[in-house]
Amino acid sequence: MLLTAFTITAQEQKMTAAEVTSFKSSVNNVAKSTKTLTADFVQYKHMDFLSKDIETSGKMNFKNPGMLMWQYTKPYQYSVVFKNNKIFINDAGKKSSMDVGNSKMFAKLNKLIVGSVSGDMFDESEFAISYFKSAQYNITKLVPKDAALKKYISRMELYFDKKSNMVTEVQMIEPSGDYTKIIFKNKVTNAQVPDSVFSN
Repeated sequence: MLLTAFTITAQEQKMTAAEVTSFKSSVNNVAKSTKTLTADFVQYKHMDFLSKDIETSGKMNFKNPGMLMWQYTKPYQYSVVFKNNKIFINDAGKKSSMDVGNSKMFAKLNKLIVGSVSGDMFDESEFAISYFKSAQYNITKLVPKDAALKKYISRMELYFDKKSNMVTEVQMIEPSGDYTKIIFKNKVTNAQVPDSVFSN
């Protein structure tokens, strides 16, 4: 146990105050200059009672201000679009929508999801945030202050690539200890993404 704890500590170190300031500034600059972002993703859902994580994959499209689409292609067809304070769901042709504005909870989740993609996540009124670094990543760990949000997410961890200062991995840990991990690949920034992409 002690050896494991030491190994994790050795890999991940807390940032100094100067490092935090520099990191936040770099990430904010990248977030501001990112008009569009497309990426492939692989998502792993870990649940304690399953021997193997549930793996899904697909494509993500993001366009400022706040348009986001998750399109799952394997092992099933499912897409979710966040735009104009609404969530649009297309489950293999079965469509539904929800007004985020009617729910403070969904508004927070929407902001959280969009922010985790764009990297614009440093709202210290909403989260207790701690900053770490490893050889490969700068890491932020966010604990929600909102009691309603805490029922769903006890902690979020964002892994930023040190070269690009962009999010390459997101982990959402639930109060039960189960978690969802999303890894982004083949990222392309500021390419033309028509609004029609976000029609679900």
